[in-house]
Amino acid sequence: MTCEPKIFVEVMVFLLGLAIGSFFNVCIYRIPREESVVSPPSRCPSCGRQLSWWQNIPVLSYLFLRRRCYFCKEPISPRYMLVELLTGILYLAVYLHSGWQPATIAWLVFVSLLIPITFIDLDHQIIPDRFSLSGIVLGFLVSLAGWTIPWGESALGIVVGGGVLWLIAEGYYRLTGRDGMGGGDVKLLAMIGAFLGVKSLLLIILVSSLVGSVVGVSLMLINKKNSQFAVPFGPFLAFGALIYLFWGPPLISWYLGLMG
Repeated sequence: MTCEPKIFVEVMVFLLGLAIGSFFNVCIYRIPREESVVSPPSRCPSCGRQLSWWQNIPVLSYLFLRRRCYFCKEPISPRYMLVELLTGILYLAVYLHSGWQPATIAWLVFVSLLIPITFIDLDHQIIPDRFSLSGIVLGFLVSLAGWTIPWGESALGIVVGGGVLWLIAEGYYRLTGRDGMGGGDVKLLAMIGAFLGVKSLLLIILVSSLVGSVVGVSLMLINKKNSQFAVPFGPFLAFGALIYLFWGPPLISWYLGLMG
């Protein structure tokens, strides 16, 4: 493949990610409110006015409108653009990492599940079953098709992923009398195990726990909260899953090398 077609494909993958990221913004806003993601068309969350096509172009409309609604002039959250850019960047990263093969489609689906899960959990501290449960099924099906990992590793990933977090959550509840982890996190790790396999889970749990602890303690200090300050764990599991997707085997080999 010559340089020009390769760059063209990369640009198209990035633009596809931007467009799908725009749809993810609709999902992130509407699904927790139990609204349809299809109808009515995109509208301003402040005044409710329907957006024209030129007001709904990923990233560009946000910049052209100077971060405000065209009708009511209320500020538009920069997170709309962030979700679009993040989706575009992750789509491009998946393509650059895997090339064009059946596994690439599986990883794009995986990333497409993690993005809305992350932002819905940040906003509402819930992980809708429509994402996690459908992700468990899809992850196992692509392994059965031979696109990603052996199906046995996927099946074990589902059982162990869900089981480990369930045991942690149950143990925390019995020790403290408080819920420390929701069922959504349990199903999310089972979904991650379905796509990445049982071998990925230790690294993902270590990375997510470490990053989650640092961020959680920092937020408690900044907001002057006690240890009961609630921080959603789903985004950290998603972050750990992405770390494994792109760099998992080299990180594990590096760690085993340090251990001799």
